[in-house]
Amino acid sequence: QVQLVESGGGLVQPGGSLRLSCTASGFTFSTYTISWYRQPPGKEREWVASISPAGRTTNFEDSVEGRFTISRDNAKNSVYLQMNGLKPEDTGVYYCYVRGYNYSYSGYRDYWGQGTQVTVSS
Repeated sequence: QVQLVESGGGLVQPGGSLRLSCTASGFTFSTYTISWYRQPPGKEREWVASISPAGRTTNFEDSVEGRFTISRDNAKNSVYLQMNGLKPEDTGVYYCYVRGYNYSYSGYRDYWGQGTQVTVSS
């Protein structure tokens, strides 16, 4: 079974930094693109960043470009989101995500972690 577990969230002041981790199990991690999403209070979930299977390609939402870095360690089945220069608008629950092929179901399914809370406030 596919499982994604996030950690590393917390309360930080504006301008501070946090490093989020997502550890995966139940699938061939190194063959899938992994993404981070976030859900601000009272808003819909939004995409933040993605990283290709071998880590050669990364993409970021415009508001976090230059401040966030996504990376992965396939030997540890983990993906990370380094967040620098945090702003109050970065506040929300951050989720790890993968769109994976389920061979038993013979189709693609969306898999999400449980989320980790990030609060940026003075």
